[in-house]
Amino acid sequence: MSNPAESAKAPPVAIITGAGSGIGRAVARAFLEAGYAVALAGRREHALQETVQLWLQHGAPRPDMQDGATAEADSGPDGKRSRAALSERTTDNTALAQPRDAARALVVPTDVTDPDAVNALFDRTVAHFGRVDVLFNNAGIGAPAVPLETLSPAQWRAVVDTNLNGPFFCTQAAFRVMKAQTPRGGRIINNGSVSAHAPRPMTMPYTATKHAMTGLTKAASLDGRAWDIACGQIDIGNAMTEMARPMAEGILQADGRVASEPTIDVALVAQAVLDMARLPLSANVQFMTLMATKMPLVGRG
Repeated sequence: MSNPAESAKAPPVAIITGAGSGIGRAVARAFLEAGYAVALAGRREHALQETVQLWLQHGAPRPDMQDGATAEADSGPDGKRSRAALSERTTDNTALAQPRDAARALVVPTDVTDPDAVNALFDRTVAHFGRVDVLFNNAGIGAPAVPLETLSPAQWRAVVDTNLNGPFFCTQAAFRVMKAQTPRGGRIINNGSVSAHAPRPMTMPYTATKHAMTGLTKAASLDGRAWDIACGQIDIGNAMTEMARPMAEGILQADGRVASEPTIDVALVAQAVLDMARLPLSANVQFMTLMATKMPLVGRG
C-alpha cells in the first residue's frame, strides 16, 4: 500500500511535539523544508514561533550546521556570521520543491500531559490541514541526576507524565484521526533513546519511561496494523542539543568516572526521522538506533 500522503495533491501533514527546541526543532524544520504541512506543538509558544522563523530564514539544518553551537564558529570579529558561512550552511530556497510558505506551519501551544490539550491539538490540525499523516512523539524531559532515595514523587511523576503519558495521549488521538480519515492510516514515530537499551547512572525516571516507550511502540504497531497505521521508534544517542551539551563537557559514567562523550549533529537525526516518515505505509522502520559511533553505549550497563 502506498503512503496516502504521497499520493494526495495537498502536502502531507505532520504533528511534531516538543518542536520548540533541540531534536523537535530540527525535525520540524526538516519536514517543513521537505514540503510537509507541520503542526508544531510545545508548551512555549515563542519557542515554536522561533522554530518557524528559523526555517523561513535558513531552511532545514544541515549536518555541518547547528543553531547556536556553530554560529560562534562562523562569526567574524564583529560577532556577525559571514555571508559565505550563511550561504554554505543554509538551504537554497530556489531548489525547493515548494517555496517556504508560513501557511504550512501551524503553531499550537500544547501541554502533552493534558489529554484535553492533546485532543485540541489534533482537532485544530485536522481543521486547518484536513488530516494527519505523521505524528512524531518527541516531547520529553529528564529528572535531576540525584541518588534515588532523594528523588521526590513530584520529580518522578513529572517525567512519567511527559515521557510516557504524553506519547500515549498523542498516540490515542492519532489513532482516532488516522482510523477515520480518507485515505485512512498514517505513521507514528516515537523518540526513544539509547537509554531504552542501557541506563546511565542516576537516571531511573528517564530510563524507565524510555523502556516503556518501547512497549508503547510495539503495542501501537500491532494495534494499528489493521488500520494501516505504522509505528516505529528511533533511539538516539548523544545528538548535540542544549540538553546533550553536558555530555561533551563531561558526564557521569557507570564506573564512577566523569568523562566527555562524542556527539552527533542533530541534523542527522532530523534526516533519519524524515526518511522513516517517507516510507510507504507497507514498510516500517520498527526500531532504529542512531548514535555517535564512539560513544560508550555498547558494553554499558
